[in-house]
Amino acid sequence: MVEKIAILGSTGSIGKNALKVIDALSVKSEASCENKITQSATQYASPAAAKAMSGRRNTQYEIVALSANTNIELLAEQVKKFRPKFVAITDENYIKPFQKLIGKTSKVEILAGADGLIKISELQDVDTIITAVVGAAGLKAALAAAKAGKKIAVANKEPLVVAGRLLTKTAKENNAAIMPIDSEHSAIFQALQAGKKNEVKKIILTASGGPFRKATKKEIQNVTLEQALNHPTWDMGPKITIDSATMMNKALEIIEAKWLFDIAAEKIEVLVHPESIIHSMVEFVDGSIIAQLGTPDMAMPIQYALTYPNRYESIAEPLKLDEIAQLNFEKPNTEVFRALKLAYEVAKAGGTAAAVFNAANEAAVEEFLAEKIKFVNIVELIEQCLQQHEVKANPTLEELLEADSWARQKVFDSVKLKT
Repeated sequence: MVEKIAILGSTGSIGKNALKVIDALSVKSEASCENKITQSATQYASPAAAKAMSGRRNTQYEIVALSANTNIELLAEQVKKFRPKFVAITDENYIKPFQKLIGKTSKVEILAGADGLIKISELQDVDTIITAVVGAAGLKAALAAAKAGKKIAVANKEPLVVAGRLLTKTAKENNAAIMPIDSEHSAIFQALQAGKKNEVKKIILTASGGPFRKATKKEIQNVTLEQALNHPTWDMGPKITIDSATMMNKALEIIEAKWLFDIAAEKIEVLVHPESIIHSMVEFVDGSIIAQLGTPDMAMPIQYALTYPNRYESIAEPLKLDEIAQLNFEKPNTEVFRALKLAYEVAKAGGTAAAVFNAANEAAVEEFLAEKIKFVNIVELIEQCLQQHEVKANPTLEELLEADSWARQKVFDSVKLKT
């Protein structure tokens, strides 16, 4: 069996890791690797997806399509190695330079602009879409993949945060499977295999706490860009690193988990775990807490999303329990990290609130990275947008995108007035 894969955002951190995982899986498949532990498909995937994902003892993986925005040098290297049939370059100014890099002999078809991501998602020749496009840009592509009945491995939070109701509804109607790549949601997905949905008491999202875990409200006022970009555990891109520093990443994960696992936000708890060994937990009604542990390596959740319900030997370093001195847990300081409080309010409000929440954050982080605002201004700007926004219930895609644009403009206008 050959599983045909498209990676949206192949030059980013997730995309590069996904290609390493697929490369390793393909080698092991060809060698008939015997170290596989098969699990039965469960209620957490649709019946069609469960059937499609069963019996993969000899699965091989083929890269059909890749996409990038401006990093055409790396994209060209990926094309030469994996020989996809299609690439999408969202910034059309980079198409001609890319063509020069790959030469006239390359047979890859180049798709231009954001529409290129949608075309890839709709390809009949693709079974699985890995969506790793940072920001709301990949939303239309994720919806297109859901309509086409694909398996969607979601690495970026935005599709489920911005359009959770719309995406999950579309996926259900078209027998598409949504699989989490985010390490926390992968951990929850794995832990949920231990019980039935009606037996879940609560989900516990673990958080590293970022670089300011112990900071006071006073200390957070003078945070520098350099300090905010210095994450103690994970090596991520600048936007996601800042989200970790504000704990906005965890706020977005609350909303994402609500839709991904069809659970009320009040049943989702955040717990700071600085070692980042336990990636998340599920507490069941009998008091049992099931946790997923592993080294802080994205290779593991990426691989599980691809191979579920089977497990294969991984390229990730194995966890050595005897070398772990201790595991610590603490409640987050919601007075310092106000984004967490806002997340529950946004989840309750529903409609277009989450689109505004996400977009305002993206715009504010952009302004902070450009050193136009202070670190504490990020959440302040988000809060202002939410207060000024009139929520629309059950929005269409167009209304979600309008709310997204409105929030970004509000942030940029607010910053411009202050400078």
